[in-house]
Amino acid sequence: MTDAVTIPVSAVASQTLTVPLSSHTAKLNIYQLDTGLFMDIYLDGTLIMAGVLCQDRTWIIRKAYYGFPGDLVFIDSQGTEDPYYSGLNDRWCLYYQEGQNV
Repeated sequence: MTDAVTIPVSAVASQTLTVPLSSHTAKLNIYQLDTGLFMDIYLDGTLIMAGVLCQDRTWIIRKAYYGFPGDLVFIDSQGTEDPYYSGLNDRWCLYYQEGQNV
């Protein structure tokens, strides 16, 4: 991925991050459930997506009509397993790519 920005996440089961992305403020709620790692996404204080399943190498936003200025993706550095909270920012890193969604 060229020009991708790494978003630092913690290896905890539930966290909320506020990050500046492309002149916007994004709030990301990332939480582990029995069925996987999920994310709620706010852009400039407005919820745009809720309960999105996070999978390895799968774009999270995907569509420009959500108004997000790019896309987010988790990538497994040791294989191709879906992310699990205990390996966040070590095995699974979260990346932001501006203008990625279509």
